[in-house]
Amino acid sequence: MTAPHRAIDQLLGEARGRLVRLDPACEARLPEASYDRRVVVVCNEGYSSSLAAATLRDLAVDATDLDGGFRAWAAAGLPTGEIDA
Repeated sequence: MTAPHRAIDQLLGEARGRLVRLDPACEARLPEASYDRRVVVVCNEGYSSSLAAATLRDLAVDATDLDGGFRAWAAAGLPTGEIDA
């Protein structure tokens, strides 16, 4: 993403209910939505993000998900707070 780096917990809140906005063919798409970008979908435990990534792939978006979700990310000791750009 070309926007300044944001914490993963902030991104989780922004993504809820906005899957269609990642579809480059949608009129209400986010400016970053593109067939040329990889989208990594994150949920709390990994199940919902797997379904969301599959839906995006059905829309021809290069999408994947974070295995194990946010909980696995945090349990691995990876950063969950603000990241300076």
